Amino acid sequence: MKRMLFILFVAVVGFVGRADAQQVALKTNALYWATTTPNLGLEVALGKRTSIDLSAGYNPFTLNRELNLKVKHWSVMPEFRYWFCESLQGHYLGVHTGYAFYNVGGVRIPFQGAESKLNRYQGWATGLGVAYGHTWILGERLNLELSIGLGYAYTNFDVYECKNCGKYKGPGEKHYVGPTKLAVNLIYLIK
Repeated sequence: MKRMLFILFVAVVGFVGRADAQQVALKTNALYWATTTPNLGLEVALGKRTSIDLSAGYNPFTLNRELNLKVKHWSVMPEFRYWFCESLQGHYLGVHTGYAFYNVGGVRIPFQGAESKLNRYQGWATGLGVAYGHTWILGERLNLELSIGLGYAYTNFDVYECKNCGKYKGPGEKHYVGPTKLAVNLIYLIK
């Protein structure tokens, strides 16, 4: 996985060096910021109707130290996109993968039972999915993008008995099929 991400990074950096107007975009997901997670994305047009998007987020914050509430994690999600009109404009379909490492405690985890709030989970996740999105032009260099993705994810984790004491309960894993991506991106086009 690390080798794949490195190759993807080198490819994106190579394309940035030769890009012209509206071939490279910086973006940030407003929904991800709503979870207190700083994030940044880079999208590069590969051809007239294709692009590659690489988005990453990092949350180092403890929400409440007294209760040990936290949703600490880092994640990376590359996505290949096919645009129906032209790269970085209009409707697209995408195929994405991703990797995340997390340390979550004292909060209810989506698509888990209510008991997830009583435990702390530390582990990693990866998956694959498909996405649909649309980009609207707001100005000469500013766009807005909405995107949703569905797919499969696998996670492997250690469970700790309570959010404060940290007594080890054991290992766990989960297979998940459902939403894998939701984004409201503000995009700045680099010329």
